[in-house]
Amino acid sequence: MFNRNIKIGIAAGLAFMSLSCADADDSYQEVLPLVAVPDNFPAFIDSKANPLSKDGIALGKKLFFDKRLSGDNQVSCATCHQQNLAFSDGFALTRNGISGNALERNSPALINLAWAGNGLFWDGGSNNLESQAFAPLAHQDEMHQNLTELIEELNGDAHYPRLFKIAFGRAVNQADIVKAIAQFERTLISADSKYDKYVRGEPGGEMDENELSGLRMAEQFCFSCHATPLLTDNLYHNNGIDNDFTDDTELMSKRGRARITHNSNDLGKFRTPTLRNVEKTGPYMHDGRFTSLQEVVEHYNSGVLASTTLDPLLQQDKKPGISLSEIEKKQLIAFLKTLTDYKFLNNRRFSEL
Repeated sequence: MFNRNIKIGIAAGLAFMSLSCADADDSYQEVLPLVAVPDNFPAFIDSKANPLSKDGIALGKKLFFDKRLSGDNQVSCATCHQQNLAFSDGFALTRNGISGNALERNSPALINLAWAGNGLFWDGGSNNLESQAFAPLAHQDEMHQNLTELIEELNGDAHYPRLFKIAFGRAVNQADIVKAIAQFERTLISADSKYDKYVRGEPGGEMDENELSGLRMAEQFCFSCHATPLLTDNLYHNNGIDNDFTDDTELMSKRGRARITHNSNDLGKFRTPTLRNVEKTGPYMHDGRFTSLQEVVEHYNSGVLASTTLDPLLQQDKKPGISLSEIEKKQLIAFLKTLTDYKFLNNRRFSEL
């Protein structure tokens, strides 16, 4: 069951407050503790540089849904990170940014980021949520916002100056904009799927034979990288989707982690996405090339490409990949669907209204 006595520094025991953008009187509505972490999860370790507070989270939530963060006031963080899709956007390479141009990488889901301590973005190009937020704010194809102009806009709002003062004790500024957004994102904890209830022995966790068979296959073939309970190891792997890493695009996406480390041993390695809510977070891979779970499973069955940096776990026997029968493929997908956390997808504490 969930541990309601979470120690997170000075924030222990505080209430999470929900702020509606439409609240003319800036009133707050008390709902849940700041974060609710289940007993089977790692301990929540708060950021020393940006500890959670009820007011910081509420401000971050308001900013997350505010389209004024974009240069044309038409794009918010939530445009590409929609709650019903586990804070992904359903596109392979979205065109929903300010320019209308397709991005070079798939928009990742925002799930359990409080434990993402080994780099963000597909190649680990950002070290933490605070620095990560600056990239989409500034990028010409995403939000393309002039941060000086953004501060002017927020200062002109009837509520923001007071909210920044309450949350951080200062006037509106660039650092606290991204700190507030990061605080809200650290509360996006998903841990209440059928699989979680099965693990914790809770009602609603009853799994049928196909799902249990799929779980056994996941334990054998998937959990080495998609490690429990987060269902990611937060590391970087080459899973054989390419074997030619030549790339002269802006982000050199095919190079994967090597774009950051400049180490040829990291060519084609990408950050392991969590399998949580994977039914809702397609299209899949860093470039969204697979549209369905069936395509993903078939890749591992018959499409893995050999290269010098291919993960050793996919180099078993003479043929790269893993061998699955048609029944086993269906059973594995049946299990993957037990990772959908409907409470997370519909939780009003994460919603705009």
